[in-house]
Amino acid sequence: MSNIYEEKVTMIAAGDLQEFVPFGRDHCKHHPNALNLQLRQLQPASELWSSDGAAGLVGSLQEVTIHEKQKESWHLRKGVSDIGEEVEYDEELYVAGNMVIWSKGSKSQASAVYKAFTVDSPVLQALWCDFIISQDKSEKADSISEVEKCICILQSSCINVHSMEGKDYIASLPFQVANVWPTKYGLLFERSSSAHEVPPSPPREPLPTMFSMLHPLDEITPLVCKSGGLFGTSRVQYVADSAMKIVFLNTDPSIIMTYDAIQGLHSLWILRRVKPEEQNVVLKFSEQGGTPQHVATSSSLTAHLRSLSKGDSPVASPFQNYSSIHSQSRSTSSPSLHSRSPSISNMAALSRSHSPALGVHSFSGVQRFNFSSHNQSPKRQSVSHSPNSTSNDSFLTPEMEPIIPELCIDHLWTEVITTTREKNSPASKVFITSDLCGQKFLCFLIESQLQLRCVKFQETNDKTQLIFGSVTNLHAKDAAPVEKIDTMLVLEGNGNLVLYTGLVRVGKVFIPGLPVPSLTMSNTMPRPSTPLDSVSTPKTLSKPLGSLDEVVLLSPVPELRDSSKLHDSPYIDDCTFQQLGSYIHSVRDPVHNRVTLELGNGSMVRITIPEIATSELVKKCLQAVKSILPKEIAVQMLVKWYNVHNAPGGPSYHSEWNLFVTCLMNMMGYNTDRLAWIRNLDFEGSLSPVIAPKKARPSDTGSDEDWEYLLNSDYHQNVESHLLTRALHLNPLEVSQMKEDVLHNLTLDSSTLLFTQIPAIFFVLHLVYEELKLNSLMGEGIRSLVVLLVQLARDLQLEPYLDYYYRDYPTLVKTSRQTCIIDQAQTGFMHHPSFFTPEPPSIYQWLSSCLKGEGASPYPYLSGVCERSKLIVLSVALYILGDERAVSNEASQYLSKVTSAPKKIQMDQNDNRFSFRHSTPVNSLAEKLVLWMTNVGFTLRDLESLPFGVALPIRDAIYHCREQPASDWPEAVCLLIGRQDLSKQACEGNLPKGKSSVAQVLSSDVPSGTEAEEEDDGMNDMNQEVMSLIWSEDLRVQEVRRLLQSAHPVRVNVVQMPEVNDHEYIEEKENRLLQLCQRTMALPLGRGMFTLFSYHPVPTEPLPVPKLNLTGRAPPRNTTVDLNSGNIDVPPNMACWASFHNGVAAGLKIAPASQIDSAWIVYNKPKNAELANEYAGFLMALGLNGHLTKLATLNIHDYLTKGHEMTSIGLLLGVSAAKLGTMDMSITRLLSIHIPALLPPTSTELDVPHNVQVAAVIGIGLVYQGTAHRHTAEVLLAEIGRPPGPEMEYCTDRESYSLAAGLALGMVCLGHGSNLIGMSDLNVPEQLYQYMVGGHRRFQAGMHREKHKSPSYQIKEGDTINVDVTCPGATLALAMIYLKTNNRSIADWLRAPDTMYLLDFVKPEFLLLRTLARCLILWDDILPNSKWVDSNVPQIIRENSISLNESEIPTSEDLNLETLAQAHVYIIAGACLSLGFRFAGSENLAAFNCLYKFAKDFMKCLSAPTASVTGHYNLETCLSVVLLSLAMVMAGSGNLKVLQLCRFMHKKTGGEMNYGFHLAHHMALGLLFLGGGRYSLSTSNSSIAALLCALYPHFPVHSTDNRYHLQALRHLYVLAAEPRLLVPVDVDTNTPCYALLEVTYKGTQWYEETTEELMAPTLLPELHLLKQIKVRGPRYWELLIDLSKGIHHLKSILSKDGVLYVKLRAGQLSYKEDPMGWQSLLAQTVTHRNSEARAFKPEAISAFTSDPALLSFAEYFCKPTVNLGQKQEILDLFSSILYECVTQENPEMLPAYIAIDQAVRRLERREMSETFELWQIKLVLEFFSSRSHQERMQKTPSRGLFMNSEFLPVMKCTIDNALDQWLQAGGDVCLHSYLSGQPTEESHLSMLACFLIYHSVPTPGQLSAGGLEGSMSFSELLLKFKQLKMPVRALLRLAPLLLGSPQSMVL
Repeated sequence: MSNIYEEKVTMIAAGDLQEFVPFGRDHCKHHPNALNLQLRQLQPASELWSSDGAAGLVGSLQEVTIHEKQKESWHLRKGVSDIGEEVEYDEELYVAGNMVIWSKGSKSQASAVYKAFTVDSPVLQALWCDFIISQDKSEKADSISEVEKCICILQSSCINVHSMEGKDYIASLPFQVANVWPTKYGLLFERSSSAHEVPPSPPREPLPTMFSMLHPLDEITPLVCKSGGLFGTSRVQYVADSAMKIVFLNTDPSIIMTYDAIQGLHSLWILRRVKPEEQNVVLKFSEQGGTPQHVATSSSLTAHLRSLSKGDSPVASPFQNYSSIHSQSRSTSSPSLHSRSPSISNMAALSRSHSPALGVHSFSGVQRFNFSSHNQSPKRQSVSHSPNSTSNDSFLTPEMEPIIPELCIDHLWTEVITTTREKNSPASKVFITSDLCGQKFLCFLIESQLQLRCVKFQETNDKTQLIFGSVTNLHAKDAAPVEKIDTMLVLEGNGNLVLYTGLVRVGKVFIPGLPVPSLTMSNTMPRPSTPLDSVSTPKTLSKPLGSLDEVVLLSPVPELRDSSKLHDSPYIDDCTFQQLGSYIHSVRDPVHNRVTLELGNGSMVRITIPEIATSELVKKCLQAVKSILPKEIAVQMLVKWYNVHNAPGGPSYHSEWNLFVTCLMNMMGYNTDRLAWIRNLDFEGSLSPVIAPKKARPSDTGSDEDWEYLLNSDYHQNVESHLLTRALHLNPLEVSQMKEDVLHNLTLDSSTLLFTQIPAIFFVLHLVYEELKLNSLMGEGIRSLVVLLVQLARDLQLEPYLDYYYRDYPTLVKTSRQTCIIDQAQTGFMHHPSFFTPEPPSIYQWLSSCLKGEGASPYPYLSGVCERSKLIVLSVALYILGDERAVSNEASQYLSKVTSAPKKIQMDQNDNRFSFRHSTPVNSLAEKLVLWMTNVGFTLRDLESLPFGVALPIRDAIYHCREQPASDWPEAVCLLIGRQDLSKQACEGNLPKGKSSVAQVLSSDVPSGTEAEEEDDGMNDMNQEVMSLIWSEDLRVQEVRRLLQSAHPVRVNVVQMPEVNDHEYIEEKENRLLQLCQRTMALPLGRGMFTLFSYHPVPTEPLPVPKLNLTGRAPPRNTTVDLNSGNIDVPPNMACWASFHNGVAAGLKIAPASQIDSAWIVYNKPKNAELANEYAGFLMALGLNGHLTKLATLNIHDYLTKGHEMTSIGLLLGVSAAKLGTMDMSITRLLSIHIPALLPPTSTELDVPHNVQVAAVIGIGLVYQGTAHRHTAEVLLAEIGRPPGPEMEYCTDRESYSLAAGLALGMVCLGHGSNLIGMSDLNVPEQLYQYMVGGHRRFQAGMHREKHKSPSYQIKEGDTINVDVTCPGATLALAMIYLKTNNRSIADWLRAPDTMYLLDFVKPEFLLLRTLARCLILWDDILPNSKWVDSNVPQIIRENSISLNESEIPTSEDLNLETLAQAHVYIIAGACLSLGFRFAGSENLAAFNCLYKFAKDFMKCLSAPTASVTGHYNLETCLSVVLLSLAMVMAGSGNLKVLQLCRFMHKKTGGEMNYGFHLAHHMALGLLFLGGGRYSLSTSNSSIAALLCALYPHFPVHSTDNRYHLQALRHLYVLAAEPRLLVPVDVDTNTPCYALLEVTYKGTQWYEETTEELMAPTLLPELHLLKQIKVRGPRYWELLIDLSKGIHHLKSILSKDGVLYVKLRAGQLSYKEDPMGWQSLLAQTVTHRNSEARAFKPEAISAFTSDPALLSFAEYFCKPTVNLGQKQEILDLFSSILYECVTQENPEMLPAYIAIDQAVRRLERREMSETFELWQIKLVLEFFSSRSHQERMQKTPSRGLFMNSEFLPVMKCTIDNALDQWLQAGGDVCLHSYLSGQPTEESHLSMLACFLIYHSVPTPGQLSAGGLEGSMSFSELLLKFKQLKMPVRALLRLAPLLLGSPQSMVL
């Protein structure tokens, strides 16, 4: 049988043929023509369809000429999804004219345009490219850097790049580009060489021809090439050879194929990044010449490129004036060498362009190797170096830096020169393909010679180099790779499509449905052969076809049109194909396993090449067999299988396995036709060509043979065992044994392909069998596989294996008994691999011995196939044996690797995938196991498909971890252990801020548009749900909302006295309204605090800003009262600061996590000028929440140039707050313009408004906060005491400027204390002290002394310091510099004076500041009690002044009582304020009580008669300060008592109550409800600095008062607010709920480590004080957040609205539904524990679990129906199992319980046909009795029971009973005959197998080896059995048999 014929007839049917038209072509017709679209724009796909004017469209279509049609091109690639998972569609990039259309689609889903691009000029090329955005350009950066996926469109002058994210770039091209290639690193350009460029004038070298661009924003740089020199030296130079063209570029591996037009050879290069030393070589001066030309070797190139990019057209520019780019000449080389060996001539080719002498005139190939024409004389060399060859120096401008090359190509391989001098042409198509065994080939098609040249290549072991083999030529007209199945399609010259894998021919591809020419013989084509040639003689057909080669012959082609006569003339195959072939013109666009055929008539069809195998089982077996066969054999085997599987009219899906078995056994040499069980395999659908037709029968009536054949079939046996048969009592038919002669003459043909490999194949298939046992979904496959294994084991005479299969499948194995004899002479040829073991490896057995604590040998493992076995082995080794090293990369002691090459032991590379990201110490094996399993990709679905016994140890570990998980485990781990609360938390943690679903959980459901516009008071976006949980028992939130709203008119209630006339009455009403407006204007500040960060704006709508309503309504008629009526004098600009605050309040609603961009900020700019102040506030707010950094610099400049004072203030403060502590230079410049002191003295005087200067100074403090920047500190120190200048400048409101400078100085040196490095010469503290107490002004140092030469004309100050101006700033600066340093000496400076004389010199207000400053410095001395507060008051005051609660006034002559009284109240207020700072946000009870007492005292004082001495104003100020301190301590808590105080103060209007006091009271109210209860205050240094600015205790007198303190600074409290609310959210319902938290504080000097219980949602204490937080049981699953490991995790939770997911435990109700815990199910069942199974009603299950599966289980399996009978017992059992699972919270054990129960019942009925379940029960029992489990139980006795303690013993007992009864009922005889090796009765087979497995009885072979037969006594048996490791209980049952008395079996 000759091979030629075999090849001719093997055929592969291609799948689903579809007509193919590029989708883009069709789409272009509907696209509005590019000529009409002058605008270059990228349109979204949706708009493309609306072609507006039909007339325009027609016109544009006429312009498209036929010529343009030709220009279309397209290419396809496999679909890429964003996330990177597998997707099944093609993406097409279609180019025509000016358009590029990118579409996606597949055969199942219609194509759709994804993007369409229209550009200005015709598109030359479009391609996909991934750019790497990396921080540094080294090789290492590749792995971590991100990739930007882009589409690049090349036009003649520029290239457009559009990224998937939507960024657009345009890069102009400095030269004409011939071609663009996408590489791994970026784009590669080939410059098109124009004709007049060649040849260059002799002394010069040509310009580079290849360039790279690594990112659209990078420069285009030349490519460098590195080639091996003659004598091993390698040289580096630019690629400047115009004859070298790229024909192919591949990204992985990154290689380039070039074609040299002159030599006619293809070369391969590796493309990589340049190494720094190579850059230097190229850029460095040339070594030989010291001549001046070489000073800037590459700068001429640079200049050229740059001059071109300025806009000259590249073609026109003259190329004459280029100095040499690289002037190295080849120094020594003997000419004769070059003409001989091909390898050297390559080198010549490479270095040709780099030696000026050679590269000049050589055009002809002959001249090329004839070196005598240019002999290399030094004289020639000097030409290029001679000084007089002038290079145009005008280019070498000094500032030109050279362009640094970025990519380099290294020479790899060049094809050998062919001897025949036929014209070689460049490859028209190049691709990389790999064969079925993974060997890679580079194939290139030379169309002119109809050759496909294939080069095999492989990577070296260290993955650094590629090694290339020799070239093989295949005859081909066209070719394309089929990646999916590792093959390639080759179109032969005669038009046949042939499939190859590597260089092995697989077969012809038959394409159903292509037009077939008529089958008449009148075709012009020569007939290839006569029918007789191509059909083998009838003799061969008549014998039973044995070998596959012959079987393949008959290949019916039923799909051909006229199939009536086909079967008679097999030669037609060939004809039809020949004619068909004339149709296929070329192959293109291969994607995955789909490819397009272009037909002769121009149409295209797309076909699918079928896969190698579709069924899971066949895939696994093929993979296993492939991995151990030598590569060549493996390829042949796969090719044969592929042909069989995909023959035309092949089998259906189900019979794939049967086909595989037949094919495999044929290849092993079996005669499959004679094997009964193979004949019985059910081939659905048409018989495949593999199976020979049945022998012709002598008679049509049938014969006895047919009947016996039927009786012996599996089908018959299935029928016999069917229930129906039993029910009808049909007697089993006697089957006479198949005729004996059949059994003997089946010998194997030893000449077949796989005969020698049978043992190896058998062994790996056995391993696949073991692997499938670990997947409970593959039962069907196991049964199919075992039949094959039994046959092979029987033929190889492997008794242990046969016994093993018998135990697994008792019924299946003993029935089929047909053996094939392997000729003894032939067995010697069989290759017995080293890994073959005589004892069958069994995964169950291995696990069992681990559980029992016996040693086990390493388990054989087949890499890539038996992954599950490996996983189980390692996890058991880790968890049961406790070997922590098991899962590290050295796993060899448990696994032995099975490979085809036994010589070198390879370590598996993927074993070291285990790397746990967290450095947390894993404290237990269970945790380690769970983390490892997640890392290797094990999921819950995998766990569910494991058999329950095998899964038990893993489930146990999971159960263990579920109880006490770590809070920082990755999401996958939490999913595996079934803690949805944690996995959801982890999942949220990975999302970027603002994208999380948390925002949805905790966002209010009030739609913003529902209420009418005037209703909007700015507070309706608050999260009602959480607030109603925090303050559930009253309506305090509504009350706060009522107090803080400023959008409704106020009620003006004035009673008209009889004597007042109407006009006066109206005035009276308006005056009253004016008083009320003082309060209204102060409200926005508090509202901003209340609504802080509570809203995510919609980016398409402007931010709603509530109106500030300054009108009133007067009862009873509700008439409107307005201030603008002109009846009373209203201060001008009264409301401008109020509206500023209103804008800030609105802006602060925006949460920092919102998605906002520059455009939205500008979009909010109001149209009318009145609202400019509001917008100014809005800008400041955006800075405070960090969004202002997104505002473009251009816009910032725009706003500042408007010169609007408020806008400047808001913007400067906002920008500075956003850049807090960064020392950002651009912001510093921005601020310096507004501060004269920071400008150089000579600069022009800018007229900056005073308030803006103040804001800028504070801004400097913020930007430089905590940096101790010397220059800044020096300037600010001077500015505190800045004298008033001449004219009006610096004369008004000097106090606020001085204070600002002091605050700023304090911020810059915040907390640095005495370690101010490098500032000792400034004497900062002394200077500040002087500012504080007064004295002579020092000489003004520095640049600005000129300015202050002349004194002010307005203010006469003399040369002393004006303490009234400088004291506050200096005091606070000292406080901030020495904050928390406990520096006593500085603190003593700040002590209040203790003599009357000194007291007279200090303003009482300043005493408040001094006391505050002193306490802040002595931070640790502050104690929360009134005794400590009083201790701050000096003795003289304490003795003589009125205490706060006395009523009568003491009299004294020499003391000024008024001074003393004022000093007293201010000092106490200062001490209270420091208490507020010290305990800010802590809700400290002692501090609260102390401050509350003082607040009450001050209120009494105000109403006492003595108030006039102290002064109402002073008392009000002090009261406000105390109230603020109270609010600071209770920040965010919404404390009721403080709220009542605030409400009381709110109602006080008129009298002394001015705007400033209202401001203070409402700030207190806002702080109390900071952020709606989600925020609290921090006590970090930076927060205290911000609070000092915001709460400065001097309040404005009226709404425009900024004299002492800039009002805008009041908002800086935002910088001190931090989110600290923890909101438990129930993971099942996704709603907030209550949960008990246990918070543990770290120990400090004041208290030990303590634990406190809080009911969440609650504000947490400051995080640095805490050690850990725990969600406490019993209602919710425990959850521990350990802060000692780091607080980032908790911080990120808090910043995302504080959502902590919790999960209710089974049977528990939430605290809301059941506050006391009396209703939970467990509480009810505890009372009658014993009868729990009965007491548990299935209806109650819903309270235990929300799992729908469990609910329906209860519904269908536990509810009693009407007539139960004996089923009641099962229902009860199910109910109790369900109850057990749910209360112990391991519902995943429910299936295991039921499976055990079912298995035991089946055993009792003796219906076990497979013994898997028994194995599982055995493993379960062994696990619970294993030592490791017992130890764990002792260590943690509190741990819940994993499986009910009563259930297993009962089951065990039942099994024992069932087996013992069987022994008594005749099983003993059966067992005896088994042990002695005689055949057993059919009826006992399955029970015997169960007995053997359950009692782990050794095989007869092992027993006889142990010599047990002759034993006399039981003790002897015990000793002998010790080696066999058999349990004693089994031995007791065997003893009577072995001791020879089979009567008394059961003891």
